Amino acid sequence: MDLIPQQLKAVTLTHVRYRPGDQLGHFLAWISLVPVFISLGGFVSHFLFRRELQGIFFGIGLVISQFINEFIKTSVEQARPETCTLLEACDSHGWPSSHSQFMFFFATYFSLMGCKGIGFWFGLRSRWIMNLLHWSLALVTMYSRVYLGYHTVAQVFAGATLGGVVGAGWFWFVNSVLYPFFPVIEESVLGRWLYVKDTSHIPDVLKFEYDNARAARKDMDSAKSD
Repeated sequence: MDLIPQQLKAVTLTHVRYRPGDQLGHFLAWISLVPVFISLGGFVSHFLFRRELQGIFFGIGLVISQFINEFIKTSVEQARPETCTLLEACDSHGWPSSHSQFMFFFATYFSLMGCKGIGFWFGLRSRWIMNLLHWSLALVTMYSRVYLGYHTVAQVFAGATLGGVVGAGWFWFVNSVLYPFFPVIEESVLGRWLYVKDTSHIPDVLKFEYDNARAARKDMDSAKSD
């Protein structure tokens, strides 16, 4: 058995460091975890409770985008900045930034969904508010990776550009190439077993589901009273 200690690698999913006493760094460390919250909290809960094909393919696109990011990183092999050495988190390559790519894919795809009227929208004002929110998160996440020392400016801009391009391309592919097959997926054995559905053709999904839920409740109450 080899008794010589070897350098260990950490699972860096939530392993974000900042300088002690740096309040801005502390805030940005949490901001840089937004992709984790979106992935685990957003898309997992969406699949469990909504099972919308638009949301499912949105999540699949993010996974594909991250695979593209990892492929480019291992091919280019550009080192992270020297500041990363102090963070003890330099066991991976830096170009392009995966956090920036994730957030700009998310913001681009989400904005295009809003333009197409897909999802829960309460009018033009809500679209502006939601766009402001996720684009702000994308920009602050990009800034956080430079501020905290994990990436150079060039690396985060490369990730942001790639995320936007891949996000727009995937949105086009889903809604131009795959969309005609949504009814087939819904009616397939697996689709019916998992209760997947598509409501992107309904103008106001929130009101539609609200009205149907109330109608079902009234029908149930009427059946009990009979």
